[in-house]
Amino acid sequence: MSNNGPSIQDVADKAGVALGTVSNVLNNPARVSAKTLAKVQTAIVELGFVRNDAARQLRAGISRSIGLIVPDVRNPFFTDIARGAEDAAKEQNLALLLANSDDEMDREQAMLSLFEEQRVRGVLVSPTGDKLDYLKLAQERGTKIVLVDRKSKHFSSVSVDDIAGGYLATKHLLDCGRTKIVFVGGPVTIQQIADRLAGAQKAIAESPEASLEVIETKTLSVQAGRAIGDQIKNFDGVFAANDLLAIGIMQACVVDGDIRIPEDLSLVGYDDIDFAAAAIVPLTSVRQPSAEIGKAAIKLLVEEKIKPENIEFQPELVIRGSSR
Repeated sequence: MSNNGPSIQDVADKAGVALGTVSNVLNNPARVSAKTLAKVQTAIVELGFVRNDAARQLRAGISRSIGLIVPDVRNPFFTDIARGAEDAAKEQNLALLLANSDDEMDREQAMLSLFEEQRVRGVLVSPTGDKLDYLKLAQERGTKIVLVDRKSKHFSSVSVDDIAGGYLATKHLLDCGRTKIVFVGGPVTIQQIADRLAGAQKAIAESPEASLEVIETKTLSVQAGRAIGDQIKNFDGVFAANDLLAIGIMQACVVDGDIRIPEDLSLVGYDDIDFAAAAIVPLTSVRQPSAEIGKAAIKLLVEEKIKPENIEFQPELVIRGSSR
């Protein structure tokens, strides 16, 4: 027995079987008789044998790990995507490795390089920017890439129609009788944010009496929403680019006390995270099927596709007390 623990040969010796039989028990148990299977499993338990999966994968050239890189793991939207991806990966006997880019391109590329070094089966990534050359290079080196929450003609992807989502949110505010509407979110260079804004502008264009202004934020956080403060006092409707911003705006209104929701201000968020329904005033939000996005991304990654395949979900407006 080696200093690093019992080996597969130790298991074979203890069970009194050939090395190949132990290998079958570990990898193809259906090929082994019930009696032999029980004998080998008993030897594994008694010896405390743990298979060296990393070495096995290196020899086989196939990994059971998948990487997922998201901009902000603290955002429940991305947490739900990760959970959906993890559930789907488990069904394929695969493991999910989660990394956080913090919306930093350098960190995102470093995480991708680390996953490549680990020879993962593929990487799901929600890119920070629009320049995806580094992802193309990784794919050319043999690492399969699937984009999450982003569309692309160069990669398989899973996304939501954010233009439709922005239209739904703003049309609802207009239907509530709001005419002075502000879009809060950013940076607007992020494609998803730009698409939600485009949807809002489309709805406003259909209502000549209404106006739309934009307040750009540096982040999509509760703190950024709180910091908006007095800037929303001249509006009667707010479309926030995500629920965290909307909850921060709501908190600012409650603390200030001058703006009542929904009497003075109708507020709509985006993502429909769990906290939306539990907010001080239950938040109207555009729902994205976050868990389904994660599951679909895993499916695209494990399937052998010659050409990129793009899956686009449709958003759903969930009306609650913040806009009624």
